[in-house]
Formats: sequence, structure tokens, C-alpha cells
Amino acid sequence: MNTQVKLAIIAIVIIIPLSSYAVWATDSSRLIKSNSNIQLQVITSFYPIYEFSKQVAQDKAEIILLVPPGVEPHDWEPTIQDVQLMENSDLIVINGIGFEDWVHDLEELNFKGNIVDTSKGIIPKHNESFEESDHEHNHDEGDPHIWLNPPMVQIQVQNIADAFFEYDPTNQEYYQKNARNYIDKLELLDSKIKNELSGCKRDFIAFHDAFSYFAEEYGLTQHTISSSNPNSEVTAKNIENVITTAKQIDNKIIFTEELVDPRTAQIIANEIGGKTLILSPIEIQTNEDYIDRMNSNLENLKEALC
Repeated sequence: MNTQVKLAIIAIVIIIPLSSYAVWATDSSRLIKSNSNIQLQVITSFYPIYEFSKQVAQDKAEIILLVPPGVEPHDWEPTIQDVQLMENSDLIVINGIGFEDWVHDLEELNFKGNIVDTSKGIIPKHNESFEESDHEHNHDEGDPHIWLNPPMVQIQVQNIADAFFEYDPTNQEYYQKNARNYIDKLELLDSKIKNELSGCKRDFIAFHDAFSYFAEEYGLTQHTISSSNPNSEVTAKNIENVITTAKQIDNKIIFTEELVDPRTAQIIANEIGGKTLILSPIEIQTNEDYIDRMNSNLENLKEALC
């Protein structure tokens, strides 16, 4: 869908009065429920932001995950129903730094919703692969993968708590206590990663350029198969270059991801006599929470580097 058509559709949605949820209530699990005990009605852009918001709000808000489970969020765009849902929420919580490029379309139409950018206070990195990515994504704003860096997640969690109590000041102490408890867990995770990767090799090969903040935080060097978008085309030249790099750094493990074709990483692994493991960018919901999945990433990195 081209930008003009997309903007026209969103404009129609915003202009036409919303008479009833019944028009589009085919997926009741994603509707905001009417509940007198819930002060906030919050939309979150994709899985990590959903979990961070849930950790802060607990039972004081209805937290809705906007991107459906199992859907790659890089290329996701809101439907008419999603825009209606956002129109009727109290807060829309996003990662920021251009990751949710559909937000710019809303802003061009003077969208009146309260958008909480959790990247506030974080200085973005400008990686070469993001600057060279296609113009359909706002990667010129920088690398958005801040949620893979635990100290940066602490900032995101605090930004969420600040937004929640600003909108719902009666529960300020509750939100701040929950945020503090979760930040404590993130600090422990940070310490664990530093300690357990200390003294290990530095170079690893990820599937796409998602771990720059993580690598910088823990003194690692990230090499990638793909670019800033995991759905971008992997060429024969890409594969050849990664094989050469893997041999140079004596790396026998090639990392892949949950939502990409594992055969690409497997081809490289076969050429170097190695194997593949998952290094998750934690962009989709699974049966493990954020900290568990970061620990799984840590274990796989230890196998590759230690």
C-alpha cells in the first residue's frame, strides 16, 4: 500500500465518529475491556514494550499488545481496527528511534493520542547498516534495538512508570515501586552477563544487526548475515563474506532467529564445520519472559564465545 493511500485510510478512520466497538469486535482478546477497576487503557507497540508496561502497571491497567503474536514487527503496519483501538486508549507506548515507523503517519494527521516514547534520554547509535537501509523505514533516526541492552531497558521502564503516574497520579507510588522491583532484576541480569562473558572471545555472528547496543555494553563485536531488517534479502555475496569472517575469527557457531529461514545460517555453519543456535532479538512473544530469554541468549553466547 503506498503512503498516500495509507494516509487517506487513516484520515477517514480518524474523521469518522466511532459509534461502536461491535463493528470490528471479531478478536475480543485485543479489545479494551470496560472495567471500573482499571484506571489506564494502554496500547503497546510490540512484545518487549508490552512486557515492560505489564511489569510497571500490574493490575492497575489494561495492557494491549498491538502487533499480534508471531508477527515480525519490523514491517507491521496498523489496520483500521488498530487505529480505532489507539484512538480509544489512554496511552500508546512505543520503543521509539524509528522502530514504529507507522507513528509518523499518525503524527502527520495530527493524531491526538498520548504517545509515550520509551527511548527518551537514550542516545541512539547510527550504524552504517541502518543508515544504508531502505527508505520505507525510519532507520536514519538510528539503531532502535535498545531493548536488548539491560541498562537501557532500565531507562525505558522508568520512562513508562513516569508516564503512567503522570496520567494516573493516584497510583504514583505503586508504579514506581513496580518499576524499581523490575529495574533491580535488570541490574542483576546486567551483572550476570558481564561476569559470565568476562574473559571470553569477543566476536560473534548474529543474523541481523540487532545487537549493537548489547555488544557495546559488554565489550563484544557483532558481525551479521543480514542488515538492519531480518526480512531483507541475503545475497550469495553476504554468505560468502560471513563464511570468510567466521573463519578469520575462528567462530564455529552461527546465530539465527525465531522468524527467519534457518537454512541461511545452516549453509554458513556447514561451510565452516560448525552449527547454528538461536540468538533472539526478542521481538515476538513466546512462553518465556524477557529476562528468561536474555538468559537463554547468554547461554548460547557462552557456548559460542567461552
